[in-house]
Amino acid sequence: MTEGLVPRVKRLVAGGVNNLVDSIENATPETVMKEAIREIDSAIDQVRDELGRVIANIHLANTRLMETNSKHEDLAERLQLAVDEGRDDLAEAAIARQMDLEAQIPVLESAIKDATAEEKELEGYIEALQARKREMEEELVAYRSSQSASDGATAGSADAPASASAERKAQKAEEAFDRVMRDTTGLPGMVQADRASAAKLAELEELARENRIKERLAALKAMKRE
Repeated sequence: MTEGLVPRVKRLVAGGVNNLVDSIENATPETVMKEAIREIDSAIDQVRDELGRVIANIHLANTRLMETNSKHEDLAERLQLAVDEGRDDLAEAAIARQMDLEAQIPVLESAIKDATAEEKELEGYIEALQARKREMEEELVAYRSSQSASDGATAGSADAPASASAERKAQKAEEAFDRVMRDTTGLPGMVQADRASAAKLAELEELARENRIKERLAALKAMKRE
């Protein structure tokens, strides 16, 4: 996994609003929120790229493992033939080759195991980032609604300094994000898909999420019946 990717994901999932973007100086609260959401999207793309690389490595390692096992089996047959024919020189060469292959097999199996674990970890990161993005989008909508109500209620109060008004807006934005973050803890290449593929993948991810929700609900109902 790319060095620095995991800390970035954890920062985005568990960090405070002021840590989500590099600089918020002279920016409106809504701008800060939008920038934070864009950074989440960027991190999701980065994790997906890394996931694609890991999946490709798993496929390559699996292919290599199957080829190695196949060669080992072929050598076993030839070895038996050499023994039957009394050709010790050929048998020794076959045994030496078998030993080389046997040394590679556990390494390949270990690589597949590690890459599969990393695949699941990256998938978990994507799910966590997507969940974080949904929360932030909800907070952005809530913030816009609160600002619309606030602007209507204070339309006649022109005496308040502009700096104080901006400060109140920033504070509201901070509090909105903090409500979400208090309940959030730190944990989770291939070419990016085109828009059509990305839309389908997003739909598939949402469908998978809905299925997990239904499965959890069914499990809770089953426990209640017991």
